[in-house]
Amino acid sequence: MSSTVDREKFQALMMGALDGELSAEQQRQFEQLLAGDKKLQSEFEKYKKLKEATSTMQFKSPPPEVWDAYWRQVYNRVERGIGWLIFSIGAIILLTYGGFKLVESVINDPGLAIIVKIGILLSVGGLAILFVSVAREKLFTRKHDPYREVQR
Repeated sequence: MSSTVDREKFQALMMGALDGELSAEQQRQFEQLLAGDKKLQSEFEKYKKLKEATSTMQFKSPPPEVWDAYWRQVYNRVERGIGWLIFSIGAIILLTYGGFKLVESVINDPGLAIIVKIGILLSVGGLAILFVSVAREKLFTRKHDPYREVQR
């Protein structure tokens, strides 16, 4: 094999051959590449054996004990999720009340310059907008994450 392009072409043709997706012209090219190189023939044979082995594999059904442990974990996850939800609602209520009192005290303080009042109010408002935005994004991605059930 003389170049990287030839190697990539061989790999593409080999994957097509393994899946039975080559046209007659592509099959001819693939066979020419194989005929000229023992190393490529060996590689193709290894991939054929791998495909045969994986096509005959089946998932083993887990024993009942595994399912029992799974359902206990689901219950624990739901229980923790509800706990976090209740905690989050409480934190939001407290933060909202604290923010309201802060804004109220800033507006009523005659000693602060108007520019400082505006700066504090904008900071609190921006923080509230960012908090809601991040929370909304996290909820959306959690609902639509295709890998949420994958254990890491």
